Amino acid sequence: MSSGGNRNRGARWSAAAWVTGVLAALVALPLSAAGRLPQRVATHWGDGGQPDGSLPRWAVPLFPALIWAVLVLVLALLTRRTTPPARPWFGATLLFTGVLLTGAQAAIVHANLDRADWAEADGVGAAVALTVGAALLAGLLGLLVGRRGTTAAAAPAGGPVLDVPVGERFVWLSWTTNPWLQLTAAVFGLAAAAGAIAAAGGLIDAPWAAIAPLALVAAAVLGCSSVQARVTPEGLEVAFGPAGWPVRRWPVQDIESARVEQRTPAQVGGWGYRLSGLGTTVMLRRGECLVVHPRTGAEFAVSVDDAERGAALLNTLAAQRADG
Repeated sequence: MSSGGNRNRGARWSAAAWVTGVLAALVALPLSAAGRLPQRVATHWGDGGQPDGSLPRWAVPLFPALIWAVLVLVLALLTRRTTPPARPWFGATLLFTGVLLTGAQAAIVHANLDRADWAEADGVGAAVALTVGAALLAGLLGLLVGRRGTTAAAAPAGGPVLDVPVGERFVWLSWTTNPWLQLTAAVFGLAAAAGAIAAAGGLIDAPWAAIAPLALVAAAVLGCSSVQARVTPEGLEVAFGPAGWPVRRWPVQDIESARVEQRTPAQVGGWGYRLSGLGTTVMLRRGECLVVHPRTGAEFAVSVDDAERGAALLNTLAAQRADG
């Protein structure tokens, strides 16, 4: 399916943005605070919470950036040698390590800020605990998203009108992404992350009144930047965003008919999740949409590839339900 290619491109762009953003944060955070850091910077703390190890100031941005670069290179090489079911672990590793390194860098800078000697650095216990928790959560999210992306979809053979025997199990799956919406979400997300990291490093007062709206906009746009439509013998399921949440479902008994229709953003009022005189449309690219006419309520349309096969399956299921 061509939607798989769109999804792969979106995943590659997302990974590239994450790798670049983490690298920039690891380097920029200590460099921007260089005038407020001692010549040697505390980078390790003992069991008593006191600093017991240090690095030259010039090495503070270099060392974690080198670790990050080596990890990315190793994962990139492994990706070419593994099967798709193993690859969700690579995304989870990137997210976990990126959050861990960035959080640790922010904690180190904050602890050493305005200290004359590295031995006078503050403790980092609470910051480390928060960082590890955030990294584990990010890694788990990456694993869930990656596994969802490698779910196998077995589409039945046939043409626009499908003859599906009653009781036969099948799955039709189609995915669409909008790279411009993903880019918009990345811009807002990186702006929010930059403010949060700078605040965590003690470089600025925490401007949460500005950071929170940026983060909310990033999450909302990201949730509308991709969609997955799935038809099973139970009906239609439409999942939003890379995490597949939220989800809208239509049981077979609630569907009167389905069809394919050509729609444009101008017809439905723009991009994303739109409400108009045509009903609800998830508009991520112009062109063919799978349109569901429920027995009650407004029509629902989603712009996905191979919509004709999805509509044919839904119509077959609805007819079988009516005959039964």
